[in-house]
Amino acid sequence: MPHQEPFMRYTDGFVAAVPAGNREAYLRHAKAMAAVLQAHGALRVVDAWGDDVLEGKLTSFPLAVKREDGEVVAFGWIEWPSRAVRDAGWEKAMQDPRMSSAQMPFDGKRMIYGGFETLSDVAT
Repeated sequence: MPHQEPFMRYTDGFVAAVPAGNREAYLRHAKAMAAVLQAHGALRVVDAWGDDVLEGKLTSFPLAVKREDGEVVAFGWIEWPSRAVRDAGWEKAMQDPRMSSAQMPFDGKRMIYGGFETLSDVAT
């Protein structure tokens, strides 16, 4: 079997509580941010709107973001070729004028996010 290099992709993930009435504003924001991030090296940007997100007793997405009445959990991720590209991409994105003019249509203080090294990526 031929030698394969380790899988190097890197993923940023996030979860946020968004007022249900801000769905279209969130979609516009997501598309604008995707354009900025892809201009600075992101391979893929995915945003998803909660449809079947149950409230847990100990842990859950709604509990994690302190979802309030009238809010929906949004979930998404950004795929990068590597951690190095991600770090450089975010630095450039934060200096991009399009980023400074963006207004988040949700409470960013309750957003959960982090970077993840890809261990497995299985597709059909």
